[in-house]
Amino acid sequence: MKVLTTSITINQINYLIALKQTGSFSAAAEVCSITQSTLSTMIKKLEEHIQMPLFDRKTKPIRLTEQGEALIAQFMVVSNEFENLIELIHQTNEEFFGTFKIGIIPTLAPFLLPLLLPSILSKYPKVDFHFSEITTNEIVNKIRLRELDVGVLSLPIEDENLIQKTLFVEDFLVYDSRGKSQKKSNYAVKDIDISRLWLLEESHCITSQIGKICHLKKKQKLESNLIFNSGSILSLLEVVRINEGLTLLPKLATLNKDLIRNEKIFQIKSPTPAREIGVISHKSFVKKNLLKLLEEEIKSVVNPHLKSKKTQQLIEPSVVID
Repeated sequence: MKVLTTSITINQINYLIALKQTGSFSAAAEVCSITQSTLSTMIKKLEEHIQMPLFDRKTKPIRLTEQGEALIAQFMVVSNEFENLIELIHQTNEEFFGTFKIGIIPTLAPFLLPLLLPSILSKYPKVDFHFSEITTNEIVNKIRLRELDVGVLSLPIEDENLIQKTLFVEDFLVYDSRGKSQKKSNYAVKDIDISRLWLLEESHCITSQIGKICHLKKKQKLESNLIFNSGSILSLLEVVRINEGLTLLPKLATLNKDLIRNEKIFQIKSPTPAREIGVISHKSFVKKNLLKLLEEEIKSVVNPHLKSKKTQQLIEPSVVID
């Protein structure tokens, strides 16, 4: 096989990625702000250089060939790492700028972002923050591919290529839709009425005390013709209200008083189940200044709402809460 000597340019790689994402030469050219003929010529030169076709031009939308599929993930890594390099070159201690792509799990995003965004958007106007509300598995996969810079999620994550750091520990509380009719000031796990309990889908069940509740609920035959599976706390709350049920919520989810009234929230007796929220990044991640500012901003807006003492019983490492 002929040895490759001509350089592959970063522009060619970016054109290839744009074509893969759009499936159209005209759309990809628009994304890249060049003419369609220029984009077509540059991709053709790349294919000739590596001596293999990357796209099947007979399909609509245009698709990657088998060889293209084998290479595209690494091309995307190269593109993202080049962007990281450019931003690292220009970073100074006095100024933050560039693009920062952050994944955040659905059970945290609706409650953390309203606290966080007003602060970071005003303080760092030269940073383009891209937030994606996605599951833990999606966050981990996108960080591996360098499609995301960091993820904010429940820890720990089992991956030796990822760096993880704890930001805060968050209690779980009982939300009882009947509110004042509940005479208890707080709950023990044994007090929870399984027949009225609604939970997020199975992947959200945590171990220790709440894990036992998940197990009991599966065993119990309920007198209901409704089965509801959801990964959204907001949707879960609506179902709980309609059925006069109860559920378990992380602390930040209870701060929105337009959504949840205080008289419907009850503490769980010690040891209180909790989850550990943290940030993860790839070992090769270079935007250290942006990561540090994110960590500091999250802690500054969240800590006033949480306990100062770590009296909670954390979830076990094998369980992920999206």
